[in-house]
Amino acid sequence: MCGIVGILAFKSSIPNVALERATSALAHRGPDDSGTIMVRATQPELELGLGHRRLSILDLSPQGHQPMQDSLSGNWIVYNGEIYNFRELRDELEKVGVNFKSQSDTEVILAAYRLWGDSFLSRLEGMFAFAIWDAQKKQLFLARDRLGIKPLYFYQSDEFFIFASEVRSLLSTGLITRHVDATGILSYLEFGSVCEPWTLVENIRSLPAAHWAVVKKGSAEFREYWRPSPPLAEVAPKLSTPGEVSATKTLSTILHHAVLSHMVSDVPVGVFLSGGIDSSALVALLSRSGLRPSTFSLVFAEQEFNEAQYSRQVARLFRTDHHEISVSQQDALNALPGALSAMDQPTIDGVNTYIVSQKAREAGVKVALTGTGADEMFAGYSNFHRVPKMERFIKQFDRLPAFVRRTVVAAAKSFGGSDRNRKLTQLASVNGKISHPYFLVRALFSVDERRSLFTTSSAEAAGESLTRLQQDAVADCDSLDAVNRVSYLESKFYMRNTLLRDSDFMSMAHGLELRVPFLDRALVEACFRVPGTDKLKGNSTKSLLLKSLGVELPRQIVNRPKRGFTLPFERWLRGEMRPLLENVLLKGDWDALGINPVAVRQIWAQFLEHETSWSRPWSLFTLHRWYEHNF
Repeated sequence: MCGIVGILAFKSSIPNVALERATSALAHRGPDDSGTIMVRATQPELELGLGHRRLSILDLSPQGHQPMQDSLSGNWIVYNGEIYNFRELRDELEKVGVNFKSQSDTEVILAAYRLWGDSFLSRLEGMFAFAIWDAQKKQLFLARDRLGIKPLYFYQSDEFFIFASEVRSLLSTGLITRHVDATGILSYLEFGSVCEPWTLVENIRSLPAAHWAVVKKGSAEFREYWRPSPPLAEVAPKLSTPGEVSATKTLSTILHHAVLSHMVSDVPVGVFLSGGIDSSALVALLSRSGLRPSTFSLVFAEQEFNEAQYSRQVARLFRTDHHEISVSQQDALNALPGALSAMDQPTIDGVNTYIVSQKAREAGVKVALTGTGADEMFAGYSNFHRVPKMERFIKQFDRLPAFVRRTVVAAAKSFGGSDRNRKLTQLASVNGKISHPYFLVRALFSVDERRSLFTTSSAEAAGESLTRLQQDAVADCDSLDAVNRVSYLESKFYMRNTLLRDSDFMSMAHGLELRVPFLDRALVEACFRVPGTDKLKGNSTKSLLLKSLGVELPRQIVNRPKRGFTLPFERWLRGEMRPLLENVLLKGDWDALGINPVAVRQIWAQFLEHETSWSRPWSLFTLHRWYEHNF
């Protein structure tokens, strides 16, 4: 796991300090090694600078150093990620005469590109973001993994094409004018995270997941190379009845292989164990193969937040090498400044990942498995029940006479001004104004609130751009059943833009690699072939996952209420953090962000009156703090 950066100059030279600054800005992502190179080409005249920061996981020797060159083709690569099937690919390449100098997956990627061209992407299993300089074609080839686990951002102008693992690295080159991106702001207000492909910086974009790009002669071509469904879900055999036992066995085999494949490493791999279904399932699957991993759990000193009894029970059952890391609320509060500084893009989430990663790294862990993605693949959220009901409600509601619809809307408004009631009112009055009820459920601020907060002249155009993206996503999953449609949308929006992005920069702030076995390609494709009704069968959450384990989890784990790693933000914002929040929310320079300060003050007042959740003022606070750090 690493940090990468590159500057391709078309009509000018790369400033001497630009590449070094950008590479240094990624030092936290790769504390073990670093390297930069400059490549010059003629006809056309080009200059390319590549930078790399290394966190050594595979091939710890100097042979894994990057930037790495293929001696036969002259191609160069900078790469961030892990290819879990690289040894199988290496064997295949050796059979056709390829010789390798290292034991790294980086060298395998270079050789695969030389022999198979861009089609080699279909053979890669893992998480990755890389750039290959094709010396013969004089072009830059970039690619990002299928689910968007690893980030890759870029900036393009008449003079430069610049890419990096983080937005901050791009900004540190000094080659980019800093302006706030309107669509990025608006998407943040809607979701509490910036929606890909936008960022908060104008003209900096994210290469979308499952896409590659070719940059040649000053222009860039982008292409999608994979999607989980359709058409894959339409043409593949369904994992369903007849033969439900056989279908479950097939899924169990895929799931077991997915978890084992993520253990490839030249350093020990741990597991983050919360005692919930997802992390406990990882430990159970490893136990099936006789593995006894090191497990790590945070234990709160305050009993109201302490869930140690569950993680201890799982650790005892599967005889793991269990480590409890004690943390108090004050420890968490003290970590907030560091967590805010680690945000490559603003988010309302991620502080928990920052704390867990910090404590695990201090305990000597370099790689850890997490349960991220299980909820999206196995229908673990309440949204999998709620959103299909809302779809049916909208269809039925639209058939009612206009005067009846008006009466229902008026009645909904009369229930008061809580966040939940505002969403119910909006659902009853959408009249085709939202792309899908999923976006209403996940909305941080309502349409009217976003209009009140974001009042710049570019707000309307930004809204149209965001709506088009949402409509395209809904169209892409229209052939799926209602439950799998939610799975698709959760994966594309909440998981990719919040969970995965936060996990990346919060863990890499401490030089820790997080792996997500539930997002293995074969497993994702298999889950989309399961009818949605099968995912919701049973009396417990994620019953399909539980049936596929081949090992029983304790009933206390299965039946416990779903609860994430909870921090007491509600209390902090009213107590210890109130002066800090008020100083930013009530006195901050909101005009620079295009945000209406009057609307900000209203949100804070609503929170103090218990009329809205803590996440809304917190989202505005983190937005402003990110702007202060980066602009």
